[in-house]
Amino acid sequence: MVDNPLPFTDTVAALPAAVPFVGPETLQRRRGAPFRARLGANESAFGVSPKAEAAMREAAADVAWYGDAESWELKQALAEAHGVPTEAIVIGAGIDGLLGVLVRAIVEPGTPVVTSHGAYPTFNYHVNGHGGRLEFVPYRDDREDWRGLAARAEAVSAPLVYFSNPDNPMGTWWPAAEVQQLIAAIPEGRILVLDEAYCDFAPPEALPPIDVTDRRVVRMRTFSKAHGMAGARIAYAITHPEIVTAFNKIRNHFEVNRMAQAGALASFHDAAFIRRVVEEVERGRQDYYATAARLGLKAIPSATNFVAIDMGRDGDYARAILSALQEDGVFIRMPGVAPLDRCIRVSVGRPEERAILDQALEAAIARVG
Repeated sequence: MVDNPLPFTDTVAALPAAVPFVGPETLQRRRGAPFRARLGANESAFGVSPKAEAAMREAAADVAWYGDAESWELKQALAEAHGVPTEAIVIGAGIDGLLGVLVRAIVEPGTPVVTSHGAYPTFNYHVNGHGGRLEFVPYRDDREDWRGLAARAEAVSAPLVYFSNPDNPMGTWWPAAEVQQLIAAIPEGRILVLDEAYCDFAPPEALPPIDVTDRRVVRMRTFSKAHGMAGARIAYAITHPEIVTAFNKIRNHFEVNRMAQAGALASFHDAAFIRRVVEEVERGRQDYYATAARLGLKAIPSATNFVAIDMGRDGDYARAILSALQEDGVFIRMPGVAPLDRCIRVSVGRPEERAILDQALEAAIARVG
């Protein structure tokens, strides 16, 4: 018994000392050597737009100043491109940061929140941090079960539902017509988070039209994936202006730095660069499909910048393969719950990294047996 406990809330005091992800830098420190292929965090292996790099270098001269609290220039560009008013967009420090603000606005101790079992764990991290009660719906056929999510949300009167399309960690997706059915199933006065972090890699038919008159939907998009700016931490939400007002009441208004704002704006205008990245990612996915087929494995068709490869057994076997790859200097990740954890998840790397993965995976399978 501690005589003088620290003054944490009961919610925080009861939480385990855990983080959603162990970063590759931490893993490298543990193994005492750098990875030769970094293929686990779904970062872009193809760098940042040269125009964005130049803009960030120029902005660095003014880094003594706080960033624009409204990210106004970027917000204007996004609003024009998406055909919405600037009042319908909020900029944040990555989708992780935006999720944290939205959860803070809605979730109190005991609030039911619905998500898929095995979906993006940082959302769960935020909900747990505010004492919410997570209600999990299993995946169905390696996809988030939108019908199950809608039914569970109705059963527990959940004010907040999380759904990603395309999905992480499986890379699967639903067509826009079915996403619209999920939206229609959300009652007024409740909110669906539609996480579209991987939308740049998805087929156009996966993305429903944007409607910021609908107060039930918060769509989130990022500069971390196709734009190659994961380390800059910048993303945005598109939603009804009333919800943006709620964000503005509690968000950290100076969390997005000047360099990230400048880089994101320049990258957003460099459509040719993004097209080249998307094309290279498609080539990489095809390489991974070929690797899986060569090794007698099944790759799950992906609409993201990673591929889930079904290792054909259970989670223990997939974890053994992951460990063997890490020992060989190849950083990957895998889904965290059964039956998804029969797979490993491999980010699309440069051609030389894809060749390393091809050889290392074959060697890992031989070693694990």
